[in-house]
Amino acid sequence: MKYLTKLAVLAAVIFSGDAWAVGRLANVTVIDQDSGSVLSAHYFRGEYWVAGRPGARYAIEIHNRLGERLLAVTSVDGVNVLSGATAAWDQEGYVFGPRAGYQITGWRKSHQEVAAFTFTASPDSYAARTGRPANVGVIGVALFRERPPRVYAPPSIAAPEPFHEPPLSAGDEAARASADSATAEAPPPAASPGARSSLQEAPLLGSTRTPAPRLGTGHGEREYSYVQDTDFQRLQEEPNEVIRIRYDSLENLIAMGIVRRPGPRPPVANPFPGSAPGEFVPDPPG
Repeated sequence: MKYLTKLAVLAAVIFSGDAWAVGRLANVTVIDQDSGSVLSAHYFRGEYWVAGRPGARYAIEIHNRLGERLLAVTSVDGVNVLSGATAAWDQEGYVFGPRAGYQITGWRKSHQEVAAFTFTASPDSYAARTGRPANVGVIGVALFRERPPRVYAPPSIAAPEPFHEPPLSAGDEAARASADSATAEAPPPAASPGARSSLQEAPLLGSTRTPAPRLGTGHGEREYSYVQDTDFQRLQEEPNEVIRIRYDSLENLIAMGIVRRPGPRPPVANPFPGSAPGEFVPDPPG
């Protein structure tokens, strides 16, 4: 099991609010980079969904809610956004300082660049183009708390008092000999049939059976995004929290019943229709 992560976030960002945020240890939102708007998170049958615009660039915004550092192993379409490997919990991730946050805007290409996340048709997604189309349409964030540093303090040990066993009487010696002859080693307890460990394997990201999404994440143009290396020791091997957000086009979310079809919009009223108002209010005609 790997305990060190390489990439750390340098700068915090200005957040657009947590009205549509998902998560307990951290607020996770999806941002439309072209419009700057936060994509609404729709809760449907135990899952969160967002509607993406085909062709739009997007970002995964993560805001650490704790007063300690937090590691976020992040995946898109079942692919680690840092290494491009098939995503797993024990891989590298972004490290967030206390109360800090960051927008992950693309596939990490170097310490200075990413390839932008873009909503695209599923066959054109990075995962499908690299032969891994099974989990297209899901964003995953596995959060790990940090193990506190160990502080070693040598214990103070007092010298024990010398022990002197009192002499046994003739009656005590006879009783001890009788007890020793009756003592036998107890056999170990037999394991009950079908006994199992109380720990169960946690489900992997994307393991729930869901409809195949028609929108995926492409490998867009290069953008500047600077990070640097750091060390991080996890508090435990399994994540302290796993956040999953699924996405698809608005049309597909409406077809699946996740989002209601918008009704007709009322006509727009102009509060200042006149371009050259008079100095005072005139009388009405007639």
